[in-house]
Amino acid sequence: MEYRTIAAIALSILVLLGFQYFFAPEGTPPSSVTQEGLEQKTAGSSVVNAGPAVQQLQAAVSSEEPQSSASPAKDAKKIRVETEKYVAVFTEKGAMPVSFRLKDYHDSMSPSSEQVDLIKVPPEHYPLFVDFPQHRMSDQVCEADKDGVNVTGSQDASLVFTCRISEKLSVTKTYTFHGNSFWMDMHINASDNIQPPTVFLDALPVAKANSYVFTGTSYSSNGRFSEVDLDKVGKGFSFSGQIDWVGFGDNYFLSAIVPKDQAVQWKMEVVKKNEEGENQLSMTPQSTKPEGILPLDLGIYMGPKRFEHLQEQNYHLEKAINFGWFDVIAKPLLYAVLWLYNFIPNYGVVIILITILIKLVFWPLSHQSTKSMKTMQKLQPKLEKIKEKYGNDKEAMNRELMQLYKTYKVNPMGGCLPMLVQIPVFFALYKVLLQSIELRHAPFMLWINDLSAPDRLMIPGFDIPFIGGIPVLTLLMGVSMYFQQKMTTTTTDPTQAMIFKFMPVIFTVMFVSFPSGLVLYWFINNILSMAQQYYTNKFVA
Repeated sequence: MEYRTIAAIALSILVLLGFQYFFAPEGTPPSSVTQEGLEQKTAGSSVVNAGPAVQQLQAAVSSEEPQSSASPAKDAKKIRVETEKYVAVFTEKGAMPVSFRLKDYHDSMSPSSEQVDLIKVPPEHYPLFVDFPQHRMSDQVCEADKDGVNVTGSQDASLVFTCRISEKLSVTKTYTFHGNSFWMDMHINASDNIQPPTVFLDALPVAKANSYVFTGTSYSSNGRFSEVDLDKVGKGFSFSGQIDWVGFGDNYFLSAIVPKDQAVQWKMEVVKKNEEGENQLSMTPQSTKPEGILPLDLGIYMGPKRFEHLQEQNYHLEKAINFGWFDVIAKPLLYAVLWLYNFIPNYGVVIILITILIKLVFWPLSHQSTKSMKTMQKLQPKLEKIKEKYGNDKEAMNRELMQLYKTYKVNPMGGCLPMLVQIPVFFALYKVLLQSIELRHAPFMLWINDLSAPDRLMIPGFDIPFIGGIPVLTLLMGVSMYFQQKMTTTTTDPTQAMIFKFMPVIFTVMFVSFPSGLVLYWFINNILSMAQQYYTNKFVA
């Protein structure tokens, strides 16, 4: 039983990791908030046939030249906005941002590297542009009331763009910035009654695509989170109803639009525009009020997927940090990591402490498991004799086996069940360490200066093909796994022995590309398991 248990757990890990690697996660919108007739399922597909607006956007995807009636770009001024958190640049053409750089986040570990820019789309796809059904605002040059904005501390400041459509009609677009926040407000109004506008958000991944983590469009409706996975260019998705927020996120960053009036119904449409993963999101309010929908107030979040920043806005934005199946376990583990960091400002040390605490919590179960397996090993000769004696009489053999277990007070499943209970906790912590932005560029010690990057010790003049530096921690993890198996495995079956012999090699190769934070966790867990096994072998009869 113990050999099969260990092999089953190891193979389960390999299967799950392989599944996540080869099959990207698919999001499914909540059917309870989908209005009948607004979405039609495509046969054999999880995405929907798009409505007219999406079809119009799909046509734009294949268009080589964007339609434009705008004034020349030279007529549009650039306005620089700086707060405590970011430096943004807005253009008068369309009254929208063209750059949004986060001050505390860089593209690499080097302090001199470029700051992360959340806007990576081409000029014709800049985000937060607004179009009315009969007036293409994105092509208009709108007059800004300031040449620049600088917000410090807890201050607020606004930037107002006035877009003159005709002699009678003008539209104002007001951004309000907050000094210590990644949140900004967007207020849209018109001088005359006009049909509801459509707000657009184009976005591309900032972080490198990771097959283990969903990258793309997600949204929340009535507190229920959903991901929209579009596998082909031109594919569309449509949803109508109450929306808490809709946005585009990758492993570490999120750009989201938040309707402030939660009573307003919205039609949301998404189109995948290219193979690089660019999504175009559009949101149109559905108003039944005779006075129209304007003025329109929206919140905009553009920043890191840090729990405290998302939760403080109170629009369910924290749901963007999603750990999938293991969310209910992973969230408390994330809180524990963040809480410990308040006292120990080194995430590598925090990972070690979390691993020790998890091991202590499961110590009684693990101890009972190893004790049960040890007892079962001692009973192997008796078990073999019973099987030889009653080999052709299954009923008599099972009766004798049960009597043997009862006599020695052992449960044949005792070595298996405690391990199965721990598997969800392992995967939950695995997801936390893989997705937490807190580990991005977080140093540990010695050569490990980024817990979100693979472990590499760089030696001048020495380079391993396809790897680079020496994965020292990963190799130590593989060695620890080898000795752990030497302590726990006593099988004489040649097939099982071969599996256990190659398991450390397989895991070492697999972990070479994993973040060093994950490798550190696995290495410490192996060391603790060896210590526990030593204690069991020495003191348990």
